[in-house]
Amino acid sequence: MRGLARSGYVANGVLHILIGIIALVIASGGRGEGDQSGALKALASAPFGFVALWVLAIGLGALGVWFVFDGILPSNVRGGVDGAARKWGRRVAAWGKALVFLVLGVLAAAVALGARPNSEHAAESASRTTLSIPGGPVLLTVIGAAIAGGGVAFVVMGLRRSFRTQMSIPSGTAGTVVAALGVVGFVCKGVALGVVGVLLAIAVFTSDAKNAGGLDGAATATLTLPGGSWLVGGVGAGFIAYGLFCFLRARFARL
Repeated sequence: MRGLARSGYVANGVLHILIGIIALVIASGGRGEGDQSGALKALASAPFGFVALWVLAIGLGALGVWFVFDGILPSNVRGGVDGAARKWGRRVAAWGKALVFLVLGVLAAAVALGARPNSEHAAESASRTTLSIPGGPVLLTVIGAAIAGGGVAFVVMGLRRSFRTQMSIPSGTAGTVVAALGVVGFVCKGVALGVVGVLLAIAVFTSDAKNAGGLDGAATATLTLPGGSWLVGGVGAGFIAYGLFCFLRARFARL
């Protein structure tokens, strides 16, 4: 199970590298869907892509299951009230990661079976439905704030290099490379998530679901800014760095 969970980090790395490459294509004026579904559909179009998709689905699903049990059986937490709070905090964090990886695994399996989802249209449709129900704008604002908060957390983790507590990073040049890729990857991914959260907030204030979107929508919105193509290209390079970091994390993660 530990081996399968480590393969999930590799699968996550492949996914982020594909997203980064698509972002670079978009930044240079090309077309593409710069999000998870776009990356998976691009992989599906490659020779024997469906085999790779199933490998990704198994790895991502296994990592999700690992975090489910990691939340059920949190370790290295002392007793007492503070210990109980930390234990539940660790559980919530682990189950949040489990949800992300399980969803990605299901998405990879769905694409392998022939589905061709469009995350951007799905995000707009979900936002439109949410805006139309009582209290929907408030709910969408909370979701946007949560996503933006997650982006800030990624940036902070990158700058503080707090991801090192979850890994057994070697000393010397290898450790420096792992830390550098982690900093760049975490910061760039945090920036992308922050833009997604801001887009949801804009959709609420303008009452227009077309302003909402996922990573692909964030890239499109960023392109309209001065120097937007450079920003998108930089984020794309950051996603590639994060993907390479995930490869190393598969080796050095504490599981």
